Amino acid sequence: MWLTRISINNPVFAAMMMMALMVFGLFAYRDIGVEEFPDISFPFVVVTTPYPGASPEVVESDVTRKIEEAVNTIAGVKQVFSYSYEGRSLIFVEFFLDVPVTVAVQDVRDKVALVKAGFRDEINEPIIERFNPSAMPVLSYAFTSDILAPREISTYVEQRIKKQFQTVTGVGKVDVIGAVKREIRVLVRPEQLRAYSIGIDQVVRTLQTENQELPAGTISSTQSELIVQLRGRLREPSDFRRLIVAQRAGGPVYLEQVAEIVDGEPEAESMALVNGRRAVSLDIVKTSDANTIEVVRDAKEVAEEIRKTLPNGMQMVLVADSAKSIQNSLDDVKKTLVEGAILAVLIVFLFLGSWRST
Repeated sequence: MWLTRISINNPVFAAMMMMALMVFGLFAYRDIGVEEFPDISFPFVVVTTPYPGASPEVVESDVTRKIEEAVNTIAGVKQVFSYSYEGRSLIFVEFFLDVPVTVAVQDVRDKVALVKAGFRDEINEPIIERFNPSAMPVLSYAFTSDILAPREISTYVEQRIKKQFQTVTGVGKVDVIGAVKREIRVLVRPEQLRAYSIGIDQVVRTLQTENQELPAGTISSTQSELIVQLRGRLREPSDFRRLIVAQRAGGPVYLEQVAEIVDGEPEAESMALVNGRRAVSLDIVKTSDANTIEVVRDAKEVAEEIRKTLPNGMQMVLVADSAKSIQNSLDDVKKTLVEGAILAVLIVFLFLGSWRST
């Protein structure tokens, strides 16, 4: 072959070409992205529809079945399977591989738009998105404490730790699981409402109108313009007790007379447990084009800084690290490359019988 003749007649040129290929390979190896799986667009669409307060049977009949019947008519659908939970409908639509993902998502969105026009007002807007394996967390931490209450841990994680991880390059989203938030609960006493002839709608209307901040316009002068803001949002639970619900017998009826105000917590919708202990979990999701190993490495450096500033009694535990399996696979590839190079050299030497020629 012409390449073989050129290499034999010009050994220096051949050696320089091999060195150039090696240099290009080293630069490419340094900059190449590292992922556990190749970047494949799966023709898979997920439709999530929240229906607060509805039982699984109601979700099935009012939401799931209607959407299933609509998306089944789309061309290219391979199969549809769904799950109806309390307050939520989850539908998976799988397309054949020759259907582009963008076309599949748009077709599902068009069909769901026709169906949702007939939904009840209590049903929230359906969320339509394509299945993306890279949207799984690359790193998960759990925060526990024997001293602090779950609400105190949640507040600290939400306001401080979450923001620190969001500054890491390559981090796309940080989710907090099992957080306990503050909720002012108004426990209405029905017998008191009947005694004052007050309807529950009056209580709801009072809470809606008396607890908000609204713009009130501007005040202009020759030299400046001032913005006027009506600050009516309540700050303390005690402020709710003095809200006037109605006027009876010439005097006001306060909210505390017909309801009990509790500074409590909402019902738990998610929970994180570490070895059976209540915890607050923090999941870190990278951007689609980021290097998993680099994101995990940078996030762990931030985690070490956070660990030094944790309040007394709070522990930070690493519960999941997807970079470990990727790093192990990468180490196996490196080992295989070295073994392959050595075997190639030995085989060529056995055929040629000369180290210089090899």
